[in-house]
Amino acid sequence: MTNIISPNINPDINPEISPNDRCFLYGDGFFSTVRVTAGVPELWPLHLARLQHTAAQLAIDIADWNVISEAVVNAIAAAHVDKAVLKIQVSRGSGQRGYSPAGIAPASVYISLGNLPDYSRWQQQGVTLALAELQLAVQPVLAGLKHCNRLEQVLLKRQANGRGVDDLLVCDQQGYVTEAIAANLFLHRAGRWYTPELSRAGVAGVMRSHLLSRHPDIEQVNWLLSELNNVDAMVLSNALMGVVPVQSYNNQPLDLALAKTWCNKLLC
Repeated sequence: MTNIISPNINPDINPEISPNDRCFLYGDGFFSTVRVTAGVPELWPLHLARLQHTAAQLAIDIADWNVISEAVVNAIAAAHVDKAVLKIQVSRGSGQRGYSPAGIAPASVYISLGNLPDYSRWQQQGVTLALAELQLAVQPVLAGLKHCNRLEQVLLKRQANGRGVDDLLVCDQQGYVTEAIAANLFLHRAGRWYTPELSRAGVAGVMRSHLLSRHPDIEQVNWLLSELNNVDAMVLSNALMGVVPVQSYNNQPLDLALAKTWCNKLLC
């Protein structure tokens, strides 16, 4: 059986979370953030597919995925919200100290709702992007997964805040262009669009998967930083903000009009 803990009046304060929960102790779990529009969880089939894939990769057993889908719908209905961010977080469960996952059951699923940020300025004016100093650890076993070990992103966000930019372009430790802090990256060069292939590090976002399925002409590539010299436009994507153009990279202006036109095409 899977424990499902839905939002209360204040979902940020949940007394039912055990201090022995392995998500709390070791980051032993995974999550997805879902945009809710008109009371509907957008791209839910893709979110569910990623959750199922991650559970299989981490060997976390979920007894009945239909129960989780129903809990998501019920949480939205109970909150009476039109627009929101729904977060679904899956923990391996609670256990005694020690790394071993042996005998840990059942899994716990936490569902919470929050306010949807306003991305209109980014969508209209584009974002400023700079190159991150921190590089992502290369771990193919975890590459692509949205697991709960997000300290790299915490440090990257702190760095972006300190440098006065909206976001950072992040490479992995082998020097390959990978993603932004909490978004996937699309790059335009010589009339074509590309996105980093994510077999070493990074998160395979739901919006990225959606775009790749609808636009098979987007090529997945392994590019070192030098490959960006001839890039003239960039776009960021994630499930909450959709697609957002990049106005500049390392203080160098990019083709904002081209990026915005492509963003509009992607959303058609």
